[in-house]
Amino acid sequence: MSFNFGEVLTRAWQITWKYKVLWIFGILAGCAQGGGGGSSGGSGWRSGNGDRFVPPDWQRTADQMAQWATENWWVLVVGFIAFLLLMALFIFLGTIGRIGLIQGTLQVEAGAGSLAFGPLFSQSTPFFWRVFGLAFLVGLVFFLLFVPLVLLGIFTAGIAFLCILPLICVLIPVSIAVNLVLEQAYIAIVKENLGIVDGLRRGWDIARMNFGPVILMGLILFVITFVIGLVLAIPILVIVFPAVFAFAIGGAQSMTPLLVAGLCFVLFLPVLLVARGILATFTGSAWTLTYLRLTSAPKDNTPVVLEANA
Repeated sequence: MSFNFGEVLTRAWQITWKYKVLWIFGILAGCAQGGGGGSSGGSGWRSGNGDRFVPPDWQRTADQMAQWATENWWVLVVGFIAFLLLMALFIFLGTIGRIGLIQGTLQVEAGAGSLAFGPLFSQSTPFFWRVFGLAFLVGLVFFLLFVPLVLLGIFTAGIAFLCILPLICVLIPVSIAVNLVLEQAYIAIVKENLGIVDGLRRGWDIARMNFGPVILMGLILFVITFVIGLVLAIPILVIVFPAVFAFAIGGAQSMTPLLVAGLCFVLFLPVLLVARGILATFTGSAWTLTYLRLTSAPKDNTPVVLEANA
């Protein structure tokens, strides 16, 4: 079938810009997205005989921290529980944000003149367990596939990686394809009020029968997201690199550069959150519109808002 990418992207931007309440759901959707960071290492300090050692001040600080942890173990337990609760909250808000973007786009395409946060939020909650359950089950499968490979590589000093490298290379494109199917499956669950299995099957059917449009739309949105991500990363790099450089040049004696960098990052954080919210709204709307166009239902898109069984 003929698929008009320009129409979908233009319409997605129109929805994004006009219905700014969706930005909130875009920000919430970002709560479920994890990020990673790197760590740096150095040659360390060496004593006169060449043995590596920890500076006395650092060793003393480490000993004090260990003693404090032993005497206040309950604080660590409470902190760990709080961390788990915070992670659960982020997962809940992130999933609701994803569903809210789908619901909002469906309602706009059904002819809604305005959107409100409260109704969208309440209409999204019935689908939480199914959308979260699908994401969790698929993530668990990939986790169970990757962890044994990583452990095997560690325990064999990396030798096994030479044997399993082809398998890893296969899993990467497979994971990309699965993500494309999931994008359609999430929308199917919300739009057609489906369960986890039926939603996944529906997403697979749509992606399989429309392989070209789905993969090309995924590529377009990836490029857009990547470019905007680079632009948003520039201010962070401008903040972090000079601070780290000044901290290192000062012999790590003064925390002022890091404190200034932290303050600048806090001031930039609202801009970053809003920008990511707008981007998430655009991509979420684009995927929902893609689903509607591929299922040949651009107008009859009455969203499901009834209480649904999990």
